[in-house]
Amino acid sequence: MKDKPRQFSAYLFSGPGPARETFWRPAADIYRIRGGWLLKFDLAGVRPEDVTVEVKGCQVTVSGVRRDMMLEENASYYSMEIAYNRFERTVELPCDFSNSAVAMENRNGLLIIRLTTEEER
Repeated sequence: MKDKPRQFSAYLFSGPGPARETFWRPAADIYRIRGGWLLKFDLAGVRPEDVTVEVKGCQVTVSGVRRDMMLEENASYYSMEIAYNRFERTVELPCDFSNSAVAMENRNGLLIIRLTTEEER
């Protein structure tokens, strides 16, 4: 019996009504550091141009998409555990970042965000 290629869908069917797109939540580490906060998001395989960061009040939201890349032509999957679709993660911190300095960098699959609050500059 020949294996048929399997299709992967990023949509969740939940009873009657239209399907809704599912999101995965990247893991995050949050540190209180001298001068502010440091957030690390695990975004292995996500291109920097596919990421959006929004800082609003006490919340930091990281969203975007991780796209699958074919390493071999005409391959069908046997097992898939890595999420290749939209992601979103919001973290809430105990201070307002409305007037904060925000610095971001990508390092080895991690998005690193440094937030410096006005009183700590």
